[in-house]
Amino acid sequence: KAQAAAQALDAEPAGAKPIGELRKTAKDNDAVVAVGRVGGVKQPFVEGLAAFTLVDPSLKPCEDGCPEPWDYCCSEGLENNTATVKVIDADGRTVAVDAKKLLGVKELSTVVVQGKAKRDEKGNLTLLATGVYVRP
Repeated sequence: KAQAAAQALDAEPAGAKPIGELRKTAKDNDAVVAVGRVGGVKQPFVEGLAAFTLVDPSLKPCEDGCPEPWDYCCSEGLENNTATVKVIDADGRTVAVDAKKLLGVKELSTVVVQGKAKRDEKGNLTLLATGVYVRP
C-alpha cells in the first residue's frame, strides 16, 4: 500500500503537455509531464496492472448515444493522440494492481502523468509513470 501512495500525487505537477504534443516531441527516456483523459479504446484499462490508455484532452469523447463514449470512436486523428501509461514501481516494473483501485481513476478521468517517455520501433508512446495526479 505504501507503494501506491508514492504514485498517487496530491498536487498536480507543473508543465503538463497534451498527449498529441508529446507524441510529436518526446524522445525515448525524456522526463515528461503529460495530461490526457483515460480512454481511446473500449477497454482502456489492463486488468491486474496499473496500466491504461490516455487520449489527448483536445479530442472529444463520443457522447451521441455511444455505449462507450471513452473509446473516441467518432474522433478523427486518434492514432496520433494516444499513449499507453504504465505506473511503475522502484524497480521499473508495472505495478500489479488495477489502475482503478490504485489511483481511483475511471474511463474519461483527466490525469496528469509524471515519468519517462518510452518509444517503440513504430513510434508509439508509452509513459512510464512514477506519479499520477487525478484532476477532480
